Amino acid sequence: MGGKSDTVTRATLAEAVYRELGLSRTESAALVESLIETICDSLVREGTVKIASFGSFVVRTSGPRVGRNPRTGEVVPIAPRRTAVFRPSRLLRERLNRAPVAAPEDDAG
Repeated sequence: MGGKSDTVTRATLAEAVYRELGLSRTESAALVESLIETICDSLVREGTVKIASFGSFVVRTSGPRVGRNPRTGEVVPIAPRRTAVFRPSRLLRERLNRAPVAAPEDDAG
């Protein structure tokens, strides 16, 4: 991967599989899709997906709450919902903290 973009897409993952494993591009894309689908299905069914030395995806449920429309101040009920949260493993956190921190880009001029 290592290109200029900071975003990893399905296409970049499939390209990495193609280069590293020598599968065809079609097989690589199918492998990435299958992996993502398996993770999604497991989250829906079991609520947790753990990937050793990488991290865990955990489903969290937020309760119902009351919000306000910022423009009108109107009270709006917000329904409970589920969302996936990623928690990096200790090894990933250590690796991230060893990497140099990039300076923010100056957009001022």
